[in-house]
Formats: sequence, C-alpha cells, structure tokens
Amino acid sequence: MAESVRRLLGKPGAVDLRPYTKLLSAIEAEEDGLRELSDAELNEKAIELGNAELPYERGDLVMLCAVGREAARRTLDERPYDVQLLGVMALLDSHVAEMATGEGKTLSGALAAAGFALRGQRVHLLSVNDYLAKRDAEWMRPLYDLLGVTVGWINEDSTPDERREAYSQDITYAAVSELGFDVLRDRMVTDAADRVVPPPAVAIIDEADSVLVDEARVPLVLAGAAESAAADMEMADIVRTLKPRLDYEVDAEGRNVQLTDAGIDRVEKALGGVDLYAEDEESRLPEVNLALHAHVLLQRDVHYVVRDGEVRIINESRGRIALLQRWPDGLQAAVEAKEKVDVSETGEVLDSITVQSLVLRYPTLAGMTGTAMSVAEQLREFYELEVAVVPSNKPDIREDHGTRLYATREEKEDALVAEVEQVHESGRPVLIGTQDVAESELLAERLRKAGLECVVLNAKNDADEAAIIAEAGTHGAITVSTQMAGRGTDIRLGGSDMSDRERVVENGGLFVMGFGRYPSSRLDGQLRGRSGRQGDPGDSLFFVSMDDDLLVNNSPETTGYQAGDDGEITDEGWLAMVGHAQRVAEGQLLEVHRNTWRYNQLIDVQREVVLQHRELVLTGDEGDRHIRKDSRGRHADLIEEVARDLAAIDAGAEPPSAVRAAAGAEAAEQAEVEKARAESPEGEDAGADEKGSEDTGEKDKGSESAEEKAGEKPEAETEPGSGAEGDEEPEDVGPEPTEEHEDQAREQVAKAARLITLYHLDRGWTDHNAFLSELREGIHLRFLGRRDPLDEFNREAVPVFKGFLDEARTRAAETFEEVRVHDGQIDVGEVGVKRPSMTWTYMVHDHPFSSPIETLAGKLKGSKNG
Repeated sequence: MAESVRRLLGKPGAVDLRPYTKLLSAIEAEEDGLRELSDAELNEKAIELGNAELPYERGDLVMLCAVGREAARRTLDERPYDVQLLGVMALLDSHVAEMATGEGKTLSGALAAAGFALRGQRVHLLSVNDYLAKRDAEWMRPLYDLLGVTVGWINEDSTPDERREAYSQDITYAAVSELGFDVLRDRMVTDAADRVVPPPAVAIIDEADSVLVDEARVPLVLAGAAESAAADMEMADIVRTLKPRLDYEVDAEGRNVQLTDAGIDRVEKALGGVDLYAEDEESRLPEVNLALHAHVLLQRDVHYVVRDGEVRIINESRGRIALLQRWPDGLQAAVEAKEKVDVSETGEVLDSITVQSLVLRYPTLAGMTGTAMSVAEQLREFYELEVAVVPSNKPDIREDHGTRLYATREEKEDALVAEVEQVHESGRPVLIGTQDVAESELLAERLRKAGLECVVLNAKNDADEAAIIAEAGTHGAITVSTQMAGRGTDIRLGGSDMSDRERVVENGGLFVMGFGRYPSSRLDGQLRGRSGRQGDPGDSLFFVSMDDDLLVNNSPETTGYQAGDDGEITDEGWLAMVGHAQRVAEGQLLEVHRNTWRYNQLIDVQREVVLQHRELVLTGDEGDRHIRKDSRGRHADLIEEVARDLAAIDAGAEPPSAVRAAAGAEAAEQAEVEKARAESPEGEDAGADEKGSEDTGEKDKGSESAEEKAGEKPEAETEPGSGAEGDEEPEDVGPEPTEEHEDQAREQVAKAARLITLYHLDRGWTDHNAFLSELREGIHLRFLGRRDPLDEFNREAVPVFKGFLDEARTRAAETFEEVRVHDGQIDVGEVGVKRPSMTWTYMVHDHPFSSPIETLAGKLKGSKNG
C-alpha cells in the first residue's frame, strides 16, 4: 500500500517491481532445459543474447536471467534467488537497487554487468575500495568466463600498462577514486596513446549511497610537484604552548579556530616581537593559522594516523586510510611539522573532478546498496536515478532496540561495557561500531580491563579488515570497528566457515552495538544491517550521551534533563532530541553536497570547453594549424632547419645547427669580454702594454672569422638565446634535404606545436583553477551586501574565462618563436615546456563547513581579534 501511494505521488523509491516479478516464473521454466546443456552450449546461448536490443525485451530478459542463474550455479555453486534476479533486472533498467546486507548484491551486479557486456557495452563496476574491486573481479571471473565476457581490475599499485589492459576488458572493477584519478591523468597526457581509460559507456556502482553521496563531498584532485614544502617547526612548537580559551577559541562546530588578542600577543612575543599584521610580515599570519589548525582541529587517530614515518589521512566516510591523499595549501606540511616527521613535497592543483561529474560521464548509470531509500531524493536530484526496493529473500527477524541516552560519555561507556559483559557470558558474538580510531582504541582498552578480549578494526589495520570482519560472527567474538559503511564483507554466524553456526543461532545471533549515533541515519542502518542477514537472528542497540559531538553540535539544548543513578535519561522528549540532532546533521551534509554541485556546475562547463579544444589539439592538427598561422615565418624556418640538419647527419656532415651553436657560443664569449672591458674602472688599462693590445686585437680578428663562418656580420651581434643568431642563412647550408627529411621535419614541428599548445592550455587551466579557488575562499563575504554568493561567483568567474583559449593560443605562438633546433631535434623543454616531475592526489573539502552567516561571523571575529 505504501509503495502504491509513493508511486501515485511520484515520490523517490517507488520503482514498480511488478513487471520484473511477472517474469520470474518464465525464468524458472527455462531452468531444467538449460541444465541439460554443456558449458559450450550454454556459452552459445549467452552469445546469442548479443543480438538483443537494449533495453532487453521480455523474452531476451528471461533468457539472460535464466542463463545467468545456471552459469552461477555451475561456476560459483550459487543459484541466484528470485530477489537477486529482481535486482539484476532493476540494474539493467538503470535503477539503484536497494538490497539488504547479505542478499547477494555482488552476484546481482555481476549478472547485470554481463548483460550489458554481452550486448557490446563496456562496463565499469565501481566500488568504494581497492580490496573489493580485486576480490569481486576474481570471485566472479569463472562466471564471466562461462558467459564469454572478459574481466579485469585495477588498484592503486597498478602500472599504466596494467590499467590499460584492465580497462580494455569487457568489464572492469575499480575503486571510484582510482577511476577518477585515471581520468584526471588522462586529461593531462600529451600523446593520445598514453591514455588508459576508454570512452565511458556503463557504470554500475556498488555501495551507491556511499559513493554518490558520501564521496561526492570530497572532490578528486590531481596535483603536480611545484616546490619543496617549508615545514615551520618553530611555528609548530609555538602553537603547542598556546592554551585553549585563553590564547585561542574554537567555534561551536569545532571547524574553525581563531587566536584571541592574548594569543596574538603571545605568538608575536615568541617570534621575537614581530607584528603579525605588518606588511613585511604578511607571510607569518597564514603560517600561524596553518599551524594552529593542524594542532587544534586535526587530531591524530581521528583525522589521520602516523604510519611508517608518514602522515596518512583517514577517510571520514569510511574510517579507512585514504591512500595517496593529502591536505592542500600547506596544511599537510603543518601537520607533518606537528608530528615531527619528514615533510613531503608540496604542489599545485592541476585538475579536479567531483564524483558527480565523474559518474555522469556515463550514458548508462545504475547502482546497488543496502541503504538507498534514505538518500533517494539526493539520488534523484543529483543523478536522476530512481530507487527500486528489492525485498529480502527471508523475513528480517533482527530486533532493533533503539537508543539508550546517558548524561556523560563515561556513563555511556560504563553501560556499554556492562551490556557487552552480559551478552558475552553466553558466547554470543558482539560487534561494536565507534566514531573514530581513537575512540575504538580507548573502548577496546576499557573492555580488556574488564576482562573482555576483543579485536579492533580501524584505519591502523585496514589491510586485514576483511579477515577480521569475516570472523566477527564467531562464538565468543568481540569486534570493535570504526566505521562499518561499505565494508562489503558478510558476517556469517559461526565464523567464515560457519562451523559453529547452530550454537551462535541458539544464543541469538550477532549483537550489534553502536557507541554513539552517526551523523547520518543511513550509517546507523548500515551498522545495524551487519546483523540479521538472510533471516538470521540478531539484535542492535545504540548508546548515546549528551556530550556526544552529534548532540553538542546539532541539538538546540543539552541541559535541563533528569538522569537516573546510572546516568540514563529515559524521558521521551530527550530521546527524540537525538533523532532531531541527526536530522540537522543530515541537512548540513546535504547542503554541503548541494553547494559542491552548484559551484562546480560553472567550473565543469568551463573545463569542458578547454577539454574539447584540448582533444582537437591532442588527436588532430589544431595546434599545428594555429601555430602555422600565428607564427608562419618561424614555422617554415624550423621545418627547413630540421630537414637540413637531418640531411647533414645522414651525409656524415656537421649539422648547420651545430655550426650556429658554436658561433653563438663564441659570440657570447666575446660579448662577455666586451662587457667586462666596458665595466672596468677608468684608467685600469692605462698601463697595459702594447703586446696586450695586439693580443686582444688578434682575438677580435679571430672572432670576426668565426662570425663570418656562421654567415653573420660582426655588427649583428646579439645576446645568446635572443633568436637572432639563426635569422640569416649560413653560407654553407650543407646537403639538400630529401622529401623524406622534409616529412620528418614537418612531423617534428607539428609535435612541438602540439606539445607547446597543450602546455599552455594546461598551464592556463591550472592558473584559472587557482583563481577560482581564491575567489571561493572569500565569496561568502559578499553576504554583507545581501548578494547571493553563488551569483557573485558566477558573475566574476565568467568574464575571467572569456578569452581563455585565445590567450593560450597567443602564449603558445610566443613560446614557439623561441624554439631552437639541435642536431635535427626540437627540445621544447628548453623554452619552459615541462611537465610535473610527479603527481599525487589531494583530499579537499570543497565547501566551507559553515553557512554564509557563520562564515561571516568567523571573518568578523578574526578581524576584531586582529
């Protein structure tokens, strides 16, 4: 009834499954006949589906699901349930299938991917991490082999050749971040053959809510080496001495920190009496702010860990190490200085892409997750995706006990430990979800002191996470985890081999406890969903305290309650306040997503303009054609110079370019002599004897001979590198070039034109990107004039971009004029056309974590304190 009402009102999550359900009996009717076929015959059945039209017609869809079911039975020893086939059909219709934990999303996704691939569509199956990408690809490989489609996978260690090979397969498994970084790197190549990612066709996204909602708040950014970062150890030592509330203040949300007047005085005194606001000390204040931010707002084992002498960022949405990610704008160096580890190289942002922009490149998009309904409106708003709620194969009998509220964290901890102790007496397995690494370790230590041995799953041992979580259902197990979202590994009662399943079932199954509610009810649901898979028994219970960050930051009131002797608050009004605080937090996260999308709309449009022109340069003759028009004379001269050099080299003669270089070097040496003579003190040469003068004259005479040999007149002397030394053709031009030499020369000049044009397009975008970042930093100050910050951003960003392509073209022509030939080769590096020596990724929070009013208040507060 509820689904019918949702469909009638057009609400998200109202995809009608009845058309799919009607096909289940027909699919089952094919089963006996398909079992009689050999593997080769079954493969032929699958290949025949390649002639079907997309979307599949009724008969073809029935056969696809029937063949897929039989192939899975033979290769994986798993016969897909009807509900899994409903998920397959929903995915083939480009929906997000909501399937509960343990319902077999991996197999449904694989069968849907095969359905697209059999029709000739290249499929990217995207997950939240490398481990799942590799595991699922290898797990499903026998199924794909029988169906006649190929599969590959990539992870962060994959080489460019391995990536190119994996992407060339019919189906490729990858973490969404790895795909994004590959796309960004492809945007920077100077040879089309170096690209690894093929044109997008179909994307099926596992844990779709995590990827499309949580990950969307952190744009993927590619940075290139620029210079060595300066870690100010002195500044780090100074801020360590500052005292909270006296020397600095943190806002209510814990997202901004400001020095007080006393703090400013203390820092200025520690720096030797400087004035932080003086013009000649303008670099000091940002250094202080960075050090203060690193010291106060970024906590070790919460926001990052230190491993192997390096600072590693923790992904906020998954509680895992964010590999190859760094903070920008000097913050990484400030944290490294704080932790007294070696400072890594800094860089500049070369390009970026949001997850939304990344996945919307695909003409066909689908996804699957256990918690889609809670973000159904966002999936519709941002991705035009509808949610299909697939029923579970067996009824869910898990008991969700709601939330217990306590006055303080200590009382909450006492209650949880007591509950664990009571549940553990029977040997029933317990899984505890915590908010961060530090909390997980403190709680684990408390449990051990109570005689309760446990295993900790957090960002410090993420390499072992699958093995740890797989055993969380073992009799007597106690597992403490930072964040269960997107783990992708089933918890089977009785352990991974289910050897003790019956005893665990008799004791009530897995008991899940949450040490605090998450900022999103969806994450709570993901933790609960670890218990009660496939009709198993289980329980869930959350413990919350009034001093939890969720309530402190998002509740209008945290005082005035009445608590029992054990600190528990049972008043329904206060218990309802927990849900209210969570909804406020969810609203803030949604606003972050919206603002990320709004600001990036214009940026995406501008980036697409540049990329389209870049593609013409990269794969066509656009660069050479423009250069030939803008630098016609130099273009023709270079072709001739290269051709003559090649002809001379083939003839065993000295290339004309070498002759010109020698003459230029001799001319430069003579110019230095003349310069030194002109700058010598008056009368210095008065005592010079006549022999010295004669020697100098002979030297001058030798120089003239060299100049004449190079075909230049002495009075035409120029500074080296000015370009004039090759303007006049030397008398000895060497052998005449052949047509082959001229063709080779034209290819070299066209390549130089392409490299130079691409360089200035990329350099221009890097500079434009930096401008947009600076513009956004202060755009909310426009709120003072009651102007919409987004409108103001667009108003300034649009005019600045006008003329971008013309400016890049002009600079390319100017650079081309400076190009020189050496031994038949053109080295554009000589004229500054160079690529970063290394690249890495940044973790960038793309939106200020405060509203315009809060940001404005912070700015005013900072000004007042200054």
